[in-house]
Amino acid sequence: MTKQSSASTPMPFLTIFILSLTVMWNTNGEAQTTDPPQFDRSEVVSDIFEPAIPCVEQDQRIRERLSALEIQQGQRPNVLWIVVDDMGFGDPGCYGGGAAVGASTPNMDHLAANGLKLTSCYAQQTCTPTRSAILTGRLPVRTGLTRPILAGDKITRNPWADEVSLPSLLGEAGYFTMLTGKWHVGESEGMRPHDIGFDEYFGYYPAQKEITQRLDTRRYPGLTLNPERLSIYEAVGPADALIHGYKGGKTDEVSRIQSIEDMARADATLVGHTVEKIKQLATDKKPFFIEHCFMKVHADNFAHPDFAGKSEAKYPYRDAIHEVDFHIGTMVQALKAAGIEKNTFVFVTSDNGPQMDAWPDAGYTPFRGAKGTTFEGGVRVPGIAYWPGMIEPGRTSDQLFDLMDLFGVTMNLAGVAPDKLPQDRFYDFIDQTSFLLDANGDSKRESVYFWWGNQLMATRMKEYKAHVKVILPQATHKYIDLSLVQDVGLAPWYFNLYLDPKEEMSVGHRLDPWMATVAGKLKSHGATFKRFPPKNIGL
Repeated sequence: MTKQSSASTPMPFLTIFILSLTVMWNTNGEAQTTDPPQFDRSEVVSDIFEPAIPCVEQDQRIRERLSALEIQQGQRPNVLWIVVDDMGFGDPGCYGGGAAVGASTPNMDHLAANGLKLTSCYAQQTCTPTRSAILTGRLPVRTGLTRPILAGDKITRNPWADEVSLPSLLGEAGYFTMLTGKWHVGESEGMRPHDIGFDEYFGYYPAQKEITQRLDTRRYPGLTLNPERLSIYEAVGPADALIHGYKGGKTDEVSRIQSIEDMARADATLVGHTVEKIKQLATDKKPFFIEHCFMKVHADNFAHPDFAGKSEAKYPYRDAIHEVDFHIGTMVQALKAAGIEKNTFVFVTSDNGPQMDAWPDAGYTPFRGAKGTTFEGGVRVPGIAYWPGMIEPGRTSDQLFDLMDLFGVTMNLAGVAPDKLPQDRFYDFIDQTSFLLDANGDSKRESVYFWWGNQLMATRMKEYKAHVKVILPQATHKYIDLSLVQDVGLAPWYFNLYLDPKEEMSVGHRLDPWMATVAGKLKSHGATFKRFPPKNIGL
């Protein structure tokens, strides 16, 4: 058998394809080279901002539309963020849940049908990191707010002291700013919402479980029936009061949670405050930014008497989803009744995946993992953008969106230029205004990065997800209370989420050539911390 010469060896198809992308013909029939398309489409505009995919034309279209709207309305648009606590990706009907999982959600479904439904929208893996990230535009590892500050924690510095918050920027731009509901990003003076830039705060500092466990004898008899331990807990435990605070002014305790029924009624009270404020602000002719954060559906859920048994499932968590959906409809109706719905950007989301450790008082996700993990079940959340006249009804997009990008969107809507931000730190948000508002908008985000505390865990790039560390439960649903953080071993766990959304079968060395490129994004991301080291606050 004669050995074939190298000259006659067929060129691999992939090589031919790549070469064909680099050669084009000019008008004289002469070959000339051009840069090939890049798998990583993002470009570095500044070494302090996350690289973004250029979308020049859609950015220009949206600038023109927003300018025309401002002239028509006589002011900048209002912004209403609605953050549900621990709602799973699969809880709303528009995401495959609703009545199918025992709790119909007609109002969220209506917003999705008449706005933009994001199917690759990402949060952090637990509440405090997400809530801090969307208000700073920075990953929690950069600000030090890597997990909830719990009873007995002694932090070494105020992480907000040198951060520039979104409400402070908006206040300087002439906006009224208010946070209603759950905070969970620090209770000490200097860390409260009205200390970090909000004009007004009306809500509870901790999650509802941290309040009600001192009252619920059925679930926590070891605490409630032991006076000595209860007194110790009360001395170090989180606040149980409804707080009404004003920037530069007084901070009042409106009432205290003295029973689980008080907690059950809390969200209705909070929504009532937001609705009244919307009515008032609509007549003030001043743009507003309201972040409304539900106490529900974070465990432990207790049904409001008006909603007990109203869900199809009749269970407390499902009744809570049904109630939250009702309240979302109430707030949107308040915008409409006040005549400002067409000048208000609304975004509905969750701060992380469902807390399966509390099952059955927990939500649903079709993905692997849950709250506390960086698998899709912990970080992929509903994301609905609604704005009549500005967002085309019925849009759905699977392109990437990180909740931190709301920081950039809201800055843009308020007319706050990026140069207002300090230049001595790194920012992870991307201004995604044109993605959300353009009729065929493309995402400007190439990658999303996932951290657990101070450990870099994974990245998603296009439909690919690469893990270098994973969180593995040691018992069913025990993603927080009985789990391990582990290195993955010889190679990243690499998944094609279009083929395998449950992240069960790695494809790195069998089906896909892009693993090295995606893993390279993790390296370039990690390199930003060499110039801008993470902040340590003692958590």
